[in-house]
Amino acid sequence: MNKEDLHAENAADLESGLADVIPPEQVQDLKARAAKADENWERLLRTTADFDNFKKRAARERTEAIQFANASLIQKLLPVLDNFEMALAAAQSAKDEKSASLQAGIVMVQSQLRSILMEAGLEEIDAMGKPFDATFHEALSQQETADVPEGQVVQQVRKGYKLRERLLRPAAVVVAKKPAK
Repeated sequence: MNKEDLHAENAADLESGLADVIPPEQVQDLKARAAKADENWERLLRTTADFDNFKKRAARERTEAIQFANASLIQKLLPVLDNFEMALAAAQSAKDEKSASLQAGIVMVQSQLRSILMEAGLEEIDAMGKPFDATFHEALSQQETADVPEGQVVQQVRKGYKLRERLLRPAAVVVAKKPAK
């Protein structure tokens, strides 16, 4: 016998026994109140479950907000990193004593900025020699080559970056394709 059948049998027994003591109007009123109590109990259970889910979602969103709060600032600093790399490349092309000290200064500032950003959770996306992945790479063009397999990155034009597994900027790349015959 399942729970509902037992409940119905007990209710019938109770009703027949109470019919002698309690007037039928009160029995009907008690039944209505019991049904309302059951309905309120179910509503309480659903509300409690909804509230628990809300608390979990709010905690997860709060954690994400803390982890990615500095994402917009880091995105604004990415061009600065790019400019340091260009300045370093320009200083390396000049071969005099003044450019050597300039180059050393650029390297120090660049490495300091990079280490601070890496400490904050920034990761470089290394695309060179890897298969093209639209999730992390932005294809600027294709280059015909027989040296590497088709679909592989042959040149990285601009570095890509992630912040704790979230993409901030895709790497701009040139992708290999088979030479025309």
